[in-house]
Amino acid sequence: MTQIEVGKKAPNFELPDANGKQVRLSDFHGKKVVLYFYLKDNTSGCTKEACSFRDHSGAFHRRGAVIIGISPDSEKSHQKFIENFDLPFTLLADTERRAAESYGVWKKKGMSGKKDMGVERSTFIIDETGILIEEHREVSVPGHVEAMLSAITG
Repeated sequence: MTQIEVGKKAPNFELPDANGKQVRLSDFHGKKVVLYFYLKDNTSGCTKEACSFRDHSGAFHRRGAVIIGISPDSEKSHQKFIENFDLPFTLLADTERRAAESYGVWKKKGMSGKKDMGVERSTFIIDETGILIEEHREVSVPGHVEAMLSAITG
């Protein structure tokens, strides 16, 4: 697992979007990137988070920021998620969990007394030159997107 650090270059990645197009973090040089890792398409908390990003996407765009969501789900799953909730931003399929591991969000989690590996809901803000300027881990959905919008404006 790679250690990432605020003030250092954010790990680059290359992953397919919902349509199979390869997308790299470096493709967004010159823009702020709000990169969020989530657990699974079409689940309660992840849907609330995605819809909150959707509802604030215009404000992020006006501030020169792009939103990118990453989960271990497939491209086909992302297509349905985007269609179901009219999501206007990029979702990337990290089926081999390479990006999740490079950002340190693929972790052992306990649920119902059972330990399993999974994505820790996290958001990273990357500046126009590819430097990680903020990281937010173990994110709670209510109020999170509004906090990220404030973070990129100030």
